Amino acid sequence: MSRLQTPRLKDLHPLARLGVTLLVVTLLGGYALSGLHLRWHYDNRDEQAGFTLDDVRAAYHGITSESPLLGALNAGHPEDLGETDREALVAWLESDTINIDYDNFDLGDEAPAEIIAVSCLDCHSRNATGTDAYPRVPLDGADDVLSIAYSRDVQPSPVEILAVSQHTHAPTMALVLLVVGALGVMTRWWRWLTGFVLAVGGLGLLCDMGGQWLARDNDAWVYAIVGGGIAYAGSVMLAGLGVIVDLWLPGGKASRD
Repeated sequence: MSRLQTPRLKDLHPLARLGVTLLVVTLLGGYALSGLHLRWHYDNRDEQAGFTLDDVRAAYHGITSESPLLGALNAGHPEDLGETDREALVAWLESDTINIDYDNFDLGDEAPAEIIAVSCLDCHSRNATGTDAYPRVPLDGADDVLSIAYSRDVQPSPVEILAVSQHTHAPTMALVLLVVGALGVMTRWWRWLTGFVLAVGGLGLLCDMGGQWLARDNDAWVYAIVGGGIAYAGSVMLAGLGVIVDLWLPGGKASRD
């Protein structure tokens, strides 16, 4: 009995090859734009400017952290700060009116801006000099102070939202990889290579989707989300590019064993 031969994309009519090429190009373009969408979607999720790993951590695990200013005060810094002034600053940083009360005229000498100006600027000024100077953390104005005044308590996305998201994305993303992988199998590229790309993509998608649930209890799984997402997207892009090249690569027959 003769062995069934896998259909080859190269054998398609030129118009069919053109149609497949345009569809794959559109698919790859959409995935490239999805990277920008993810950056815009998660940017500032951790309540800090710029897209970082903490944005993903905040979305799937949550972030609770004490403000640097409050942490320094609770650690006893500066040592010569009066107890009354320390309590006033701590109460301010633990309130919901940090921005409003920073330079509140009604607070008089107990206004945070006044206390910081008297007790902190000798060391925490951009122009500070001396052995105790620390200009790397300036407290010269409201923008400087408020940038390190807020504590963070960012909760992860609700379980219901995560379930709805995966209900939509998991089947679609798996189907996309299946289609591109099937096209890859019909190319002239080596079978081990197309199989490897498909396996990496499948494992990446599993890590991404599974990590989104596991990260709720352990933020170490955030790395699985990011790494899995990169592996999946890279596999789709690589398989798609391989298909396009094979469709228009002239002549020759590469070994597929």
